[in-house]
Amino acid sequence: MFDANLAMTYPLRRAIEMRNFIAMATLGLALASSTARAEPVDLSAYADANGFIDVQTLTCAQLANTYQEDADMLTTWYSGWYNGLAKKHFAHITRGKELEHQVIVFCKANQQLRIIDAIAVIFKDEKARRGIEY
Repeated sequence: MFDANLAMTYPLRRAIEMRNFIAMATLGLALASSTARAEPVDLSAYADANGFIDVQTLTCAQLANTYQEDADMLTTWYSGWYNGLAKKHFAHITRGKELEHQVIVFCKANQQLRIIDAIAVIFKDEKARRGIEY
């Protein structure tokens, strides 16, 4: 009777075992990393009983852990809020989108900050880059 396992050379058997081990380890890591990620949280989770969100207390972790469209909407709202405070009534769409993206990226890297503090850092950097004194 012919036994395929006995017919295989030791190095070939070892290579197949290693390949199987690496495949299983890769699969395990992929599953672990996909389950380690927290599910995004809807912004409504941060609303009070009347449906309002205190935008001055929201953290970068909350922004980074929400759905992308919620993060985009929220940063657009902040942009309008800051423009209103500055009594500006124009919108520079391209610059606004870029700054909003910078805030989201900065928040993902600095989740311990409040969003308004992250915005202050981004605005300060943008003003310095453009040579605007304040």
